[in-house]
Amino acid sequence: MTDVVTLAASVLVAGDAGGEVLVLDRPLSLWGGVDAEHGVITSQRHPQRGASLTGRVVVMPVVIGSSSSSSVLAEMLRRGSGPAALVLGHPDSILAIGSIVAGRMYERGCPIVVLDAAGMATLAKARRAHVHGERIELSHTAAPGATTP
Repeated sequence: MTDVVTLAASVLVAGDAGGEVLVLDRPLSLWGGVDAEHGVITSQRHPQRGASLTGRVVVMPVVIGSSSSSSVLAEMLRRGSGPAALVLGHPDSILAIGSIVAGRMYERGCPIVVLDAAGMATLAKARRAHVHGERIELSHTAAPGATTP
């Protein structure tokens, strides 16, 4: 059985993309924390080191990093190793610039939206999400072995 929940978000970079949800447990700087060629978290201190961002809806409740994160995101998107979409807890112009530049230069931007704390808590329970402009559709899949009424 699958339930679909829709959340309202604020749009930083418009777009339409979806994928498996990856909620980051701790803040991550793309500059020095991600391998742009492979889209994998490389930061020695990050608990999700080795996790792939490629093609996923990456949820970043808190964003950290330098202004160079925009160039890392643009390079990831250019290479095809970037996230499908970013969902942030707070607006971040640096990441937005990276997506906008990749969209204009390489036609490979990714949507970036902002959710409030309640929306983040709901999104954290989803397996898959799809960003449609200011809407995020979440797919919740029943536990294995569950029966459909």
